[in-house]
Amino acid sequence: MAKQTENGKAFEYACIDFFTKSLSKKQNVTVVKNAPLDTAEELFNSLDRNTRDDLESAAKAAYKVVNNLEPRIESYLIDFPLELTLQADAKGQAGDVRDVVLSRPEEDWEIGLSCKHNHQAIKHSRLSETIDFGKEWMSLPCSEQYFDEVRPIFAKLRKIKDESVRREKPALWSDLEDKEGEYYEPVLSAFLKELSRLDKCYPNKVPERMVQYLLGRNDFYKIISDDATRTTRVEAFNINGTLGQSSKNQIARARIKRIKLPTRILKMEFIQGKKNKVQVFFDEGWTITFRIHNASSKIEPSLKFDVQLVSLPNSIYAQSEPWQF
Repeated sequence: MAKQTENGKAFEYACIDFFTKSLSKKQNVTVVKNAPLDTAEELFNSLDRNTRDDLESAAKAAYKVVNNLEPRIESYLIDFPLELTLQADAKGQAGDVRDVVLSRPEEDWEIGLSCKHNHQAIKHSRLSETIDFGKEWMSLPCSEQYFDEVRPIFAKLRKIKDESVRREKPALWSDLEDKEGEYYEPVLSAFLKELSRLDKCYPNKVPERMVQYLLGRNDFYKIISDDATRTTRVEAFNINGTLGQSSKNQIARARIKRIKLPTRILKMEFIQGKKNKVQVFFDEGWTITFRIHNASSKIEPSLKFDVQLVSLPNSIYAQSEPWQF
């Protein structure tokens, strides 16, 4: 497991742990015991004291913001305890990006947190000679023209890998003279051309479905801890209008607007000076970047995306909270 992934899971634990301790002072709170929780707790406890303190400070700042925005967290009935669940990674693969879910099943109410430690990536999807990203992401199958373009590129990688297996010496990406020019750039070029084709074949469907794939279909708060600035940023993705509901005794302190999904692609291009990164501009203020990279030091016939939302609609509620000690 990569260090960034380990720290990310440790931050998930810091969040569920701090929310649990704070909320249990005033109500009955149940934490679902499962394997993801055990793993995250173990990773958190393996960190040095200073790192754990920083994660706890980031979680505390997140709690302060979310608790102010969600009156129903503390508006409860004695017989209906608040339930906290740390979800498995498989949920994200299935379209639910929430890491932590707070719910009252008897009241049919829940909110979710997507916890990010020092990064804002939202997806890590793959491309290969067989992966139909159009179908998997948007239920809009890619054309044969797209596969005709990418198959030879991935076939070269497969050949390199197979030859290294026969030699019993793994081929490394660092052995290649120009991996970006020979592999990254042509794959990304084919990706952009296919997005354009799909957009023409299925008018007004690609933008909305792509964002729904990246964000999932559940409303959630994105919690981003930033060690450099010692702040926690909270962004409210209120797609279905379920966030910020007032309770019987208290109204929400801020109005969280329902966000508008995009309907048009405005422009697609490589980022200047980059062969491995493109950006797609949509209407309603959405901009998404796709950075392609090798997921392993060993050559494999597939490439991985790091996808980030770099521009969001003005209607999205966002707040940065400094850490307090």
